[in-house]
Amino acid sequence: MTEGVSELNKLSERSRTILRQIVESYLETGEPVGSRNLSRVLPMTLSPASIRNVMSDLEQLGLIAAPHTSAGRLPTQLGLRLFVDGLLEVGDLTSKERRQIEAHIAAKRATTVDDVLREVGEMISGLSHCAGVVLADKQVTRLKHIEFVLLEPGKALVVLVGEDQTVENRVINLPQGLPPSALAEAANYLNAHIRGLTIGEARGRIEQQLQSARAELDELTQRVIQAGLAEWSGSLDDRKSLIVRGQANLLKDVNAQEDLERIRQLFDDLERQRDLVQLLGLSESADGVRIFIGSENKLFSLSGSSLIVAPFHDERRKVVGVLGVIGPTRINYARIIPMVDYTAKLVSRLLT
Repeated sequence: MTEGVSELNKLSERSRTILRQIVESYLETGEPVGSRNLSRVLPMTLSPASIRNVMSDLEQLGLIAAPHTSAGRLPTQLGLRLFVDGLLEVGDLTSKERRQIEAHIAAKRATTVDDVLREVGEMISGLSHCAGVVLADKQVTRLKHIEFVLLEPGKALVVLVGEDQTVENRVINLPQGLPPSALAEAANYLNAHIRGLTIGEARGRIEQQLQSARAELDELTQRVIQAGLAEWSGSLDDRKSLIVRGQANLLKDVNAQEDLERIRQLFDDLERQRDLVQLLGLSESADGVRIFIGSENKLFSLSGSSLIVAPFHDERRKVVGVLGVIGPTRINYARIIPMVDYTAKLVSRLLT
């Protein structure tokens, strides 16, 4: 049982119903709602005075708050979290939406994985009217060739060419005292042993062979080989490719100065891609959809945005990326959660 559901169980049925109505009204209009309006739409008969008493209790619990001097109330981040965890009725995709998603992905079946993921980012942005994000392992799927180019003393450029003609470049630091001939020896050794392998497979094979071939290579050459491959299978930031699509969707229906400031802050957040990569990386260990609301993550603490993401897998059930959407906290959770979940499952199926 999540902490949110546990807290929700402490509320009376009347309190849960009023909280649900306040949140649903906020998600629909973005405006605060007062006791008089609530009394007209609640599925139970309560006077405005009784509703105000419940709202006062909810406010003391930190679940709703009054913006400025308004008599109405809006849900707080905690109130939104309780709603999402325990009160939200998640809908299902329509047949039309399922067909749209399937058609977009099927159209890219014969292209590279990178092309598929870019298309998925565009598609989910268009369907959700939010910004689409995809974080995935960089795709040099099967290696064709590797080259080391000396840039300056202590630094070299590693060039990896894939069988699908994709190219990745990375600058690496070289061991001190490395002779120029060692770069050529390292490239020759790797090209003789890695063709047709993925980065992970290549690193595993080279590490095994280096154990049994130390007599053939001097120590410095071994170190440049290991450094070259480590650059491609090392830290999360270096291994990941980030795709963000549809930021312009976040500018729709913006009519207040505070909304404009929130959007400006979100664009600044998106520019800090390193933080976004780290945040999405946390989602890779999740089973199914994960939802981050506002300051639950440091990346969106100022812009007050929500992130809905789900992981996708390769044929070995290994998580190789996550996809989802970024939008305002009043995002349509009920519609977007199943959309993200279904899209991630289709991408997983495509990769198996």
